[in-house]
Amino acid sequence: MGAPSATVRAGLLALDELPETVLLSTSLLYRSPPFGPIPQPDFINAVAAIQTLLAPLALLSELQSIEHRYGRVRGDVRWGPRTLDLDLLLYGDRQITGEILTIPHPGLHQRAFVLYPLYEIAPQLTVPGRGPVARLLEAVREQPIQIADCPPPSSGPGL
Repeated sequence: MGAPSATVRAGLLALDELPETVLLSTSLLYRSPPFGPIPQPDFINAVAAIQTLLAPLALLSELQSIEHRYGRVRGDVRWGPRTLDLDLLLYGDRQITGEILTIPHPGLHQRAFVLYPLYEIAPQLTVPGRGPVARLLEAVREQPIQIADCPPPSSGPGL
């Protein structure tokens, strides 16, 4: 799978290159055990805040294009190894339920590897339909996670 930390950093920086989009902030990188039944290396995770004029489905399409650029091949194996996985967690305070996209991301409230970096960049955030991220974090404190040994990207506004 290459160098996961470098790929995640590059993926974060690629967000700033999206049309009508500005990268506002990124979390540190976090390391956690893999999620799902497939044996694989630890995951490297981060959360980014962006400002965009792209509609939710257009943004999702752009995220998938970035994944493809960094070698992601979507297969039949759920939670299998991948080079880069960019999830659209939130879109302002909107709640969307569709065949292609659900916002907030349906697993957001159950995963320390999402909530810790999300709390880092937005500690006062309330997840629509779920509650304050600080309260959600309390429910996943037992899940193993640690800060990875590398800094977040260092370019872009607010970084």
